[in-house]
Amino acid sequence: MTVFKAFLKILNKNKFIVILYTVFLIGFGGFNMKTNDNNTTFVSSKPDIMIINHDVEKGITKDLIKYLTNNCHTVNIKNSEEAINDALFYRDVNYIIYIPKNYNNDFMMGKNPVIDIKSTGDYQASFAEMLLSRYVKVANIYRKSTSNENELIKKINETLSKQSNVKITSKLDTDSLAKATSYYNFASYSILACLVYVICLIISSFKDSKIQKRTIISSTDYRKLNRQLLLSNSLFSVVLWCIYVFLSFVLIGNIMFSNQGVIYLLNSFLFTICATTIAFFIGNLVSNKDAINGIVNVIALGSSFLCGAFVPMEWLPDGVLKIAHILPSYYYISSNETLKKLEIFNLETLKPIIMNMFIIILFSIIFIILTNIVSKRKQKIG
Repeated sequence: MTVFKAFLKILNKNKFIVILYTVFLIGFGGFNMKTNDNNTTFVSSKPDIMIINHDVEKGITKDLIKYLTNNCHTVNIKNSEEAINDALFYRDVNYIIYIPKNYNNDFMMGKNPVIDIKSTGDYQASFAEMLLSRYVKVANIYRKSTSNENELIKKINETLSKQSNVKITSKLDTDSLAKATSYYNFASYSILACLVYVICLIISSFKDSKIQKRTIISSTDYRKLNRQLLLSNSLFSVVLWCIYVFLSFVLIGNIMFSNQGVIYLLNSFLFTICATTIAFFIGNLVSNKDAINGIVNVIALGSSFLCGAFVPMEWLPDGVLKIAHILPSYYYISSNETLKKLEIFNLETLKPIIMNMFIIILFSIIFIILTNIVSKRKQKIG
C-alpha cells in the first residue's frame, strides 16, 4: 500500500504529460481520420481528350468520333504542337487522338491505318486508350464479316452499347473502419510515449539512493517491489486505455460496437499491457531523469514511423517493414490494417490477427523477465 500511495503522488505531479499525449491523440488522430476517409460510391469518370481529325467526317471516322465524344470530355485546344504539349503537361487534357487522312477508306479496305496518340500516361489517359482500342478491335472483327459500311457501323454500335452494371456487394462500412484504423494506429504512439515517459519518471523516483537503501534493508525483496510497481503501473495503463477507448467511441461512433470494434479494443488492450512492460523495463535500466525525453523520442517516435502509425504501411518501403518486425508496434498496427478489410469472421480469416496478438503477449513476457533480471543485478551491485 505504501508503494501505491507513493506511486499516486508521483503520477499526480506528472498528470500534464498524460493530458498532453491525449490532446495529441485527439488532434493528430482526428486529422488522420479525416485524411483517410474513403467513399464506396462508384462514379464513372470521363477522361479529357482532344480529337484532331485529318479525314473527312463520314462513315467509320464519323462514328468513331461520335463514340469517343459520348464517352469522354472533348477539350478545345489550339491546334499547334506547342499548345498541345503545354496542355498535356498541365493536365488540361489527358489524351490526344490524331485520325489520319483517308482513315475511313483505308480502314474499309483492310489496310489497318494507324491512329497516332499523345498521352499524359495517367489513369485517365489509360481509360481513353481503352475506349479507343475497344472501338478499333470491335470494328476490325466485324469488318472481316461484312463490307457494307452502314451494316458494319450498326453492328459496332450494338456491341458497344452493351454496358456492365457495377454493383458493390461488400457491406463493410469502409469509412468508419478507415477512421477506426487511423485512430488506433496513432494511439500506439500516444500509449507508448505516455507510458514510457510517466512510468520511467515514477520508477526513477523509486531509485533514489535513500529509498533504495531502505528497500534493501527492509523485508521487501526486489521481486515484491517489482510486482507492486508493475501492478500500480498496470492500473495506470488500464485507466489510460479506458480513456482512449472512450474517446474512440465518441470520435468514431457505432462501428466500435461491431465485431471489428471488439477486436480493435482487445488489440489495443494487449498493446497497452506490452507498452507497460516496455516502459517498466526501460525504467529499470535508466536512472537519469534527464534522459527520459530522449528515450521517449527514440522508442515511441521511432516505432511509430517504422511501423505505420504516422505513415500507412502500404506506403512504407519493404526494407523498413522488415526492420519493423522486431517491434511490437508492427504486429499491433498490422492487425488494425487487417481489420479494416475484414468482412468474414472465422478462424481462418482471424488467424493473422491471433498470431499478431500472440506475438505481442510474447513480447510482454520477455520484457517482464528482462526487468526482473536487470532489477536483481542492480540490487546485488547496490
